[in-house]
Formats: sequence, C-alpha cells, structure tokens
Amino acid sequence: MIATIFHAGKEYKVDFFKPIDISIPLSASAQCVSAWYVAPMQLAPVRMGDWVGDINQGGSVNFRTVTFNPHGNGTHTECVGHISKEFETINQHLKRFLFIAEVVSVLPQQLESGDFVITKKQLQMCLQDAENTEAIVIRTLGNSAAKMHQQYSNTNPPYILKEAIDYLNTLGVRHLLIDMPSIDKEVDGGKLEAHHAFWQYPNDTQFDKTITEMIYVPNEINDGTYLLNLQIAAFENDASPSKPILYKAF
Repeated sequence: MIATIFHAGKEYKVDFFKPIDISIPLSASAQCVSAWYVAPMQLAPVRMGDWVGDINQGGSVNFRTVTFNPHGNGTHTECVGHISKEFETINQHLKRFLFIAEVVSVLPQQLESGDFVITKKQLQMCLQDAENTEAIVIRTLGNSAAKMHQQYSNTNPPYILKEAIDYLNTLGVRHLLIDMPSIDKEVDGGKLEAHHAFWQYPNDTQFDKTITEMIYVPNEINDGTYLLNLQIAAFENDASPSKPILYKAF
C-alpha cells in the first residue's frame, strides 16, 4: 500500500506493506540482549492454590507474570523522566508516533582513553544533506548480528559525545535511536551528559523528545530517509519496551 505523506513542504511516498522492524525481541532467554547488570526477563505462571497458569502443568490457560527492566532487557524508548527529579512518563509525553527519520551509519572513533565515541564531525558528515529530520537512527559499525544477543554489562560500549548531541539539537532532532545500550558512557560517575544535553534538563526541558536504545538495523538496510513508526506500550514509567518500525521513503 503506497501512501503519500507531506511534511515541512516536502512530499514523501512510503509502502506500508514493507515494514522494517529494528527492535530486538524481548525474551526470557539468557541469550537475549542485556545491559546494566540486570538479570534476563523472567516468565512465571501464576499459582493460586491448586491452580496454575500453565497449560503444560495442567492449567486451563497460560497466565504468566512478566518481570523485566525496560532499560536493561531490550529495545526501549525513554523520556526525560529517566533523569528528572520529577516523575515524568513516556506515556504522558510521546503523543505522536510517525516521524521523518534519517538512518546513518557511523564507525565510532577511539579516544586516547580507549573509549569509542561518536563525534559531532561524524554526524555533520552523515547529515549534511538531510532536511526536515525529526528523528535520527544511528547504526554503529561494524554491525554484526551479534548485537541481537550482546551482553553489554562491563564492556564500556561506544557512546555519543555531548558536542554531537548539541549539534543534533541545532538540527531540531526530537527522537534519537541508537543500537547501543546508552548514549552515555557506561560508567561516568552519574553525569549522563548526553542525556541531559538532549533533553536540555533542567533549564529548558524538552518533554516531547525521546531516546530509544538497543535497536538493531540490519546491514541490508541502506542509509537514507525513512518514515519511523515509534511504537511503545502505554507504560506510566520513564521508559517502555518499544518496537520502532521503518518504512523507506521515496
């Protein structure tokens, strides 16, 4: 189904029958992607007396309790409530779900400290021809499918420098998606400079902005312009498991 979308005076066509799912499935497997030192998601049948919510254990239905951490157990989308003193939720602040997005591939650069980072100059190179970009989807190179099962805790993954976030702010980017567990350094003393810069918290807080982490963009997906459908569950929490879907724009 081909649809025509008009945004900021420009016409885009997308085929809604060709979705590209860039989320990582959330599962109870120990091989599911994980970060922040949390245990894998857990599924447990409800038990009430002699009744059990598991058909294979004699129950009439499968009726499971799910225990997980949205930040550590898979693809998730977060709002400013992740760093604010105030209780802000993703369900309160994400009210639009379709955005013009630019997919870019970046090879993180190594600093003298040994850290691998994404710099302002790299994003400037990637986005020099981008217009009206509401969202940016960052694929870090090399891009092995092992990201679907990566255990990130204690690995010091690549992150984004504050100067690069400041640049995205000048472009008007409202939604930032990346295939790493955070846009900040794993251990930074609690500064979270990139998060604070993106949301401009607390002096000029941008409540409608979101950050989505631990996505996976397959290698066969080309860099370029897409329509992003940013799907979340209606969680009254700072973050929710999410399912970002891309549609190639032409």
